[in-house]
Amino acid sequence: MSRNADSEPEGRVLPLARPPIRRSVLVRAPRERTWAVFVGRMAEWWPLDLFSAGRERVRDVTVDPRVGGTVAEVWDDGTTLPWGEVLTCAEPEHFAMTWNITGTPTEVALRFRAVAPALTKVDLEHTGWDRLSADELRADCALPGGYSGGAIATGWDRILAALQRAAAEEDE
Repeated sequence: MSRNADSEPEGRVLPLARPPIRRSVLVRAPRERTWAVFVGRMAEWWPLDLFSAGRERVRDVTVDPRVGGTVAEVWDDGTTLPWGEVLTCAEPEHFAMTWNITGTPTEVALRFRAVAPALTKVDLEHTGWDRLSADELRADCALPGGYSGGAIATGWDRILAALQRAAAEEDE
């Protein structure tokens, strides 16, 4: 049984069936370095064994840092698999891209905010889950439970923790 907007009580806000994933992390590094590690050194810190299509075959992750540019994994045989298209590239503050790994594109946006000279808050928002089919949400992914089981949220926790470590390591 379906309902239309006119049948809902006035002023009632319905929760999103598939809300955005939001994550934040504090990185013990200046904002410019955190940005440079995220955009320029992704293959060095991204957990490719879990979060890539090529896994052990991936030799690089490239980011063409301009609107319309591509983020892609490059395999040892030269195969290139696009992860998405850059939507926003405002160094060192905001980066957004489509995320095409799910089948239907979603969007990932990151904001880099300096909270101290050597401390950066990175806020991530992954939206567009409402566009995915039930089959896409149930699809197998790197972590148990698939996307519908919350694996993508756990995945972003792992990815941001890897960024946090990589950006901070330069001071050691």
